Amino acid sequence: MAPDRDSEGASPRRPRRPPAPASREAAPARPGAPKGPHAKSPNAKSPRAPRSASAARSAPQYTRYRAGRSVLPRPAERGTRGAGESLLGDDRGGRRGGGGRGGAPPGPRGGIRGGPAGWRRLIPRRLTRKGVVLGVLALILGWLALSLVLFLVSSHFERTSLPSNVAAVLDPTGYPLTAANNILVLGSDRRQKNSKEPGAETTGFGRSDTIMLIRTGGGHAARLSIPRDTVVEIPGHGLQKINAAHEYGGPAESVSVIKSWLGVPINHVVEVNFENFPQLIDAMGGVSYTGGCIVSKLDGGSANGGFTLRLSAGTHRLDGIEALALSRTRENLCAPNETDIQREEHQQALFTDMKAQLLSPSSFLRLPWIAWNAPPALISDMSGTELLGMFAALAATGTPPTHVLKPTGQITLPSGEEGLTISESAKRADVARFMAG
Repeated sequence: MAPDRDSEGASPRRPRRPPAPASREAAPARPGAPKGPHAKSPNAKSPRAPRSASAARSAPQYTRYRAGRSVLPRPAERGTRGAGESLLGDDRGGRRGGGGRGGAPPGPRGGIRGGPAGWRRLIPRRLTRKGVVLGVLALILGWLALSLVLFLVSSHFERTSLPSNVAAVLDPTGYPLTAANNILVLGSDRRQKNSKEPGAETTGFGRSDTIMLIRTGGGHAARLSIPRDTVVEIPGHGLQKINAAHEYGGPAESVSVIKSWLGVPINHVVEVNFENFPQLIDAMGGVSYTGGCIVSKLDGGSANGGFTLRLSAGTHRLDGIEALALSRTRENLCAPNETDIQREEHQQALFTDMKAQLLSPSSFLRLPWIAWNAPPALISDMSGTELLGMFAALAATGTPPTHVLKPTGQITLPSGEEGLTISESAKRADVARFMAG
């Protein structure tokens, strides 16, 4: 059956949605309106006329759904955001939850727009330059504090002390960082007990391979190296090479002889412990050395269970064993005509490179390991805090050039050995330069 049409032939009208309820705002009472409990309220809804059964059947049925909050903005909203606003409603200009030019309004309860307020605690605040600087500074200070503690603990438990008679021949002075200190650095040629080198000294003090004076602290910086074959007067032994003083009486005898010969005070002694020296170099990540060709045999060389060092001319990266072999080289097979002066220069170049390595950025990352391995490599009368002051003074004053006492002649000892002599005038000039440094 065809649907009913109106008089003009138009299609039947679709049912309309019920009109919105009238405003709840009370309208002013009309004059003469009835009052009392039985009076009809002006806002009361008038009863609707009952629908017909056909209208109820033809009315559409609607189901209302409520969508949840979304974390990301809708596609229609992305174009309305400000240029500096993030997807989570964080304005890069410094205001959270929008508020910037073209930004979206803040989220509910001050939280992230489109998300629960609890999510705000899971997202870190925007990092500022000041915050980054303070964070990095805190890490650096913590790293330095850790290294300091490890150095002091290692110097207390792992360091070897000098014989007790050394303190009697040393001159008192102030703290190495703030007062001028003359420090005698010695390196013994005594070999380890398991050495297979023919004729190697494994007992006693041994002769000193390295003899160097360092003046540091209070703004001073000077180094004076003494060739080990320099001939001096040793009480009770006559004319001898200066390195023999360590063999006769250990560090105390070396201090007494050098003080008397040079006429300078000596405040502290540092002796290199060659048994632990390689561990320190390895903790530093090795050390660079630049020089000529060197071929030397340590502890009799590889054939006798020792170590053979072979370096061509140029720059090389040395590990702990190689650096130890270089510092103890007495005879360079690559240059047999080298004198004790060239040997001193090799050692000074190695020590200079070690100091440069310690002050490099890469050593800062290795600082705790260096701090732990440094005290065992040194035998000294200084405590842990005094050693720390010495290292701080050396770092603060830079690396001064090392002056070597230049021999002015040669002499043949009663034993048949050839020694070096230094005139009084040359010695006084070198000592004056050292004390003024």
